[in-house]
Amino acid sequence: MIQVEEALSIIAENSTRILVQKIQMHKALGYILAETVYSPIAMPPFRQSSMDGYAFIHSEKHQYDIVGTIQAGDHSKIKLKENEAVRIFTGAFVPNNADTVVTQEHVMANENSILITIMPEQHTNVRNKGEQIGEEEVVLKVNTLITPAAIGFLACLGITEISVYKKPTVAILVTGNELVEAGKKLPKGKIYESNSVMLQAALQTIGIKKEKVYKVKDDLKAAKKALKEILNKYDIVLVSGGISVGDYDFVKEALLENGVQELFYKINQKPGKPMFFGSKNETLVFALPGNPASSLTNFYIYVYPAIKNRMGFSDIHLKKIVRKLQDDILNTTGKTLFLKALYDETQVRVLEGQSSAMLNTFAIANSLLIVPHDVESIKKGELVTLLPIG
Repeated sequence: MIQVEEALSIIAENSTRILVQKIQMHKALGYILAETVYSPIAMPPFRQSSMDGYAFIHSEKHQYDIVGTIQAGDHSKIKLKENEAVRIFTGAFVPNNADTVVTQEHVMANENSILITIMPEQHTNVRNKGEQIGEEEVVLKVNTLITPAAIGFLACLGITEISVYKKPTVAILVTGNELVEAGKKLPKGKIYESNSVMLQAALQTIGIKKEKVYKVKDDLKAAKKALKEILNKYDIVLVSGGISVGDYDFVKEALLENGVQELFYKINQKPGKPMFFGSKNETLVFALPGNPASSLTNFYIYVYPAIKNRMGFSDIHLKKIVRKLQDDILNTTGKTLFLKALYDETQVRVLEGQSSAMLNTFAIANSLLIVPHDVESIKKGELVTLLPIG
């Protein structure tokens, strides 16, 4: 049995394999950029008006003759004289010799001329070519997270395809004779299976939306057969249940017989002690506890950073924050505790119902409060470390 810090270190060391793929820009949300992108054009590609108004050559004059109209999308060859102006709209091409745009609210206009009532400074309301970015300048640096704004920026430069770090494929294997699919009749002695849908939802929070769920009974032969197929097809395998030491817990044996290398088994923590981590070739395997709260806790602490590492993120762990403790905490276990808690801007409260089998507390928690294994007590008002979740 190892400590939490050692488990995290082993996972980080073994989850660094990153694949690169070309992807259509509009499908790249949530990916990490695998190359530095350079602009193929200047933006804007020509001088633009930033207002609806009138373009003119700045002078001491206030009255100008209107000699045309330029809408967005037009490419006008109008050449203005010093006493002339052109009606212009936001985003439209500014005539080459015009240097200023007066907003329409600051003129008195008729069909043939305008009188400028508030004279703007020279060059006002004109966006210069390349003002946002020049041709061949850096658009986004390698390892940048692709956000909606980044997609918009790439699109406005005409970029349609980029190289990103590939998201890992994930399989979830659920074991248990007692499990029944939600929506079906619940026989005596059975419970509804929730871990697969819970883990699918957790995966979606970090951008993994294509995962496959497999279900097997508590049987060594069935587990071995399912794992043989899964291990050859997926980058990451999550097994739910069957990893403890009961008479019907066959997962560890099935993994080892399928050639999975054990990297550690059991962590000195509560909840979530009986967890297996291993690998086969480039596939990572997390055998999580069957109890729902334990399973989700270990997902946040261990699976989450492994997947983010594989996706190319530099900051892979849940962020840590500190708050003042609202009530005393006693830790007599000698284990690292991950306690469901609620925090606000100043303090944190440990919730009742910390059982590893119960999700009702987890459902309302917004953080996991960490109590290190070598800390026996924390007093009310002391600062504690939290991992925000959800």
